[in-house]
Parts: sequence; C-alpha cells; structure tokens
Amino acid sequence: MKSNICRYCYKEIRDRDELITASNWFRLRPFHYRCFELLEQDTRTIAGNWSPVNGSAGNVTTVLMTILAVWMLATNALGLIGDLLGIIALYPILLRVLSFFVYEMKLPKYIENNPHK
Repeated sequence: MKSNICRYCYKEIRDRDELITASNWFRLRPFHYRCFELLEQDTRTIAGNWSPVNGSAGNVTTVLMTILAVWMLATNALGLIGDLLGIIALYPILLRVLSFFVYEMKLPKYIENNPHK
C-alpha cells in the first residue's frame, strides 16, 4: 500500500496542501485536510483524539519541545527527572521528523488546478 493514501477515504493525496499527518498514541497516519476535519468530528473521546503533526501547530510544538529537550538534557535542571522529561519531549520531535520523511517528502508542494480539491 502506498504511503500517500488517506486513511479516512482511502483516496490518493496529491500534494502537501492536502496532507495532514496525525498522531494518536503511537500511530502516525496521513489524511486529507477535509477528511481530518470529519475524523475530528467523529472522535470526541480523549482516547480517540488525533492530533496534527505537520502544519503550524505541529511546527510550533516541535520547536518548543526541542527547546525543552535540549534544556533538560544539557543542564542539570531537576536532576534525573529532568533527564526523563527531556527524553519524553523527544517524542513529538521524532513524530515530526518521521512525518516529513515518510509522508511529506514524497509529495510535491503544490499542484495547480488540482481536480481533487
């Protein structure tokens, strides 16, 4: 199965403008941005909450977690608990990097006159 197939409607994602990669626990899945909105309406529980990894919210989260991870791992702030928090802060960073290399890198940035939008 190709990696640029939406997990909600099972249609091909043609460019990065359509793509939203989302994370739920330890799963990373690609969606069309419209399908992701429908998915958010369908799942209202905390356990079924999908959070976007790419886009502006994902980028801000990645930058903040990078700062936190570097600070906690490079300094002796909070001792061993700080080291543990620094390691946990690496999780969203890993998701963002994985999302870029697995899903986003294979797609063109924008296709003009895309018939599927």
